[in-house]
Amino acid sequence: MKMQIGGKAVEACGCEFSDIINPATGEFIDRVPRGTEEDAAMAVEAAWSAFSDWASTSPQQRAGILYRAAGIVRERKDELAVLLTREQGKPLTEAKNEIEGFANVLEYYCGLASSFHGDFIPIHQSGYAFTVKKPLGVCSAIIPWNMPALIMAWKISPALISGNTLVLKPASSTPLTNLTLSSILSEAGLPAGVLNIVTGPGEVVGESLVKNRKVKRISFTGETGTGKRVAELAASGMKRVTLELGGSDPMLVCDDANLEAAVAGALRGRFYNCGQICTAVKRLFVFESVAEEFIKKLEAGIRNLRVGNGLHEDVDMGPLNNRRQWEYIKELVAELKEKEEGRILTGGRVPEGSDYSKGYFFEPTLVADVSEESRLLNEEVFGPVLPVVRVKDLDEAIEKANNTCYGLGASIWTKNIDRARIGCERLNAGIIWLNQHLKVAPEVPFGGTRESGIGKENGPDALSEYLDLKTVMLKT
Repeated sequence: MKMQIGGKAVEACGCEFSDIINPATGEFIDRVPRGTEEDAAMAVEAAWSAFSDWASTSPQQRAGILYRAAGIVRERKDELAVLLTREQGKPLTEAKNEIEGFANVLEYYCGLASSFHGDFIPIHQSGYAFTVKKPLGVCSAIIPWNMPALIMAWKISPALISGNTLVLKPASSTPLTNLTLSSILSEAGLPAGVLNIVTGPGEVVGESLVKNRKVKRISFTGETGTGKRVAELAASGMKRVTLELGGSDPMLVCDDANLEAAVAGALRGRFYNCGQICTAVKRLFVFESVAEEFIKKLEAGIRNLRVGNGLHEDVDMGPLNNRRQWEYIKELVAELKEKEEGRILTGGRVPEGSDYSKGYFFEPTLVADVSEESRLLNEEVFGPVLPVVRVKDLDEAIEKANNTCYGLGASIWTKNIDRARIGCERLNAGIIWLNQHLKVAPEVPFGGTRESGIGKENGPDALSEYLDLKTVMLKT
């Protein structure tokens, strides 16, 4: 598999490659070039050369190309889902949902193709003014490995439909689906150079893209420390930035909640994609009066989750995506046991047996009586470990939920409208769910506050991030 620059598959300037490994089996899938600074610069030049022609096409023409691409993606959904599962690890059902999500996002922005226009502003006694919205130019996007197809769509759709060109750097462990999706866009008629993909390490390719003077906008999704580095580099060039960073989402379960629905929400919210989602439920706060019943039901649900190779039928949870994440989760749980900072109710181990011996598997884990000093409550835990904390009331739940540097998502489970209103007002989060968790539609602005990021993905808000507003003053 080669990088895609200027509409062509090209070899990297360097001679090094990265192997892509199936995280469930350890098998070799493919290899991609380890891109260099020269490769990143070449991709930016290709995007720069393509910008003028692409910006001059009508929004309807752009929408037609993206819509055709979405149709091809739907036709090839099964094939793409297998590829995504092989490189990422998630169960095939989840992979199919993500590929559908890619097509959904493309189609949503096709529907907005005629919506970005300026305004007419009468100015009494001195004429009038009007505003014009224009594409920025060359943009770049850096995406993670947890939802590579969906997040690719979040980045490229508003950028391309508004007339920009883009250079995408995929995650080093999951570039294959991104490269294939890019080929489909070319097949659908996307002109050469409009979308370019450079594989390689973030400290080389990513930094080169951020620092390149011809790149006008950076959209980054990943962990907070790297996001701060991106912001620092982008500031020197006054580049626009969207940073969708880490999260430690709380889930608040009140004593009047539908416990069956809340248990199902916690199971999906924590263990979907092996817990490797920015907005996954990472801290669970339950009212004391229902805690015993809730925890008992949740523990039973976790014990019933089937762990295995995502390509196998009836698997609920696949492996962690890479060794680094696997080692982190093992270390976290080992430290929890050593310091006696919580009581493991179920899970807490690497599963045994030949089916698990070559993959990055870890049992879905529930921890009670968690110490406030535990890393489980103070770090973004990207994996299948869920701490549950008992609280006496909503005030205590909100106080503990807000005791974090993050502010991405949160959910409240209650039948009481006043409790829901109070939670929505007082919780520090960019998105709050009521009696649900995790789902984000293309129409919904998505992004965090605090150290969870800057700017919004999705919806018309994301589209405006890729447009420059120019004001024209006329005197009559």
